[in-house]
Amino acid sequence: MAKRATATLRIPTDAPRTRRLTAEARRKSILEAARHAFSQNGDMNGTTVKVIAQHAGISEGVIYRHFESKDQLFYEAVVEPLRDAVDDLVAFSSVIDRDGPLNRERQLQTLADLYQKLTSTLEEVLPLLGLVLFGDPKVARRFYHEHFGVAMDRLADAWREVADRHGLEFELLDMSARAVMGTALILALESHHSDRFDRDRAVALVSEGTMTGYFPKSTRKNRRQ
Repeated sequence: MAKRATATLRIPTDAPRTRRLTAEARRKSILEAARHAFSQNGDMNGTTVKVIAQHAGISEGVIYRHFESKDQLFYEAVVEPLRDAVDDLVAFSSVIDRDGPLNRERQLQTLADLYQKLTSTLEEVLPLLGLVLFGDPKVARRFYHEHFGVAMDRLADAWREVADRHGLEFELLDMSARAVMGTALILALESHHSDRFDRDRAVALVSEGTMTGYFPKSTRKNRRQ
């Protein structure tokens, strides 16, 4: 009896293979989807895990394998990037005297550099910042007291250390840090929403104003009777 010929199925070695994401890559993709979903909806409470899963193109079960709750997702996707951005600002301020002595000209340039850094960072995180500070009141209070307020205190401490290194005296550094942060926030809003906003000019003006005062001292002329 003749033997029946059998065909051997060969799989091309260069055939494309679907790669599964690593746990770290999957977490990152979920956080990106969550950040987008929270920002698009503008509200933590109104954004469901189901919506986040749809943005990520996965099931809700996959999300819960990486995150315990929506609260954890919100803090890791939104709050932690803000905290990291503020930490970078504090680190930047702690070494502002590394490139030369802090004479008046250098102080003015350093202040301008700080405003540029603050403004750029705040503009980048504006959607997340608005989502946190003007969303859920409990989340806003917690973030402000545990992160934003603490960061401004650390900013003041960094300036105090710089001043001590150079024998300089500054009063009310805690309020100065808040004033500078508030000014930078307005510059970020202007830069984000106004096409005609000249950031370089604005930074130069607010730096000079911060150094010398925004309101010039006026003297009343005596009138002759």
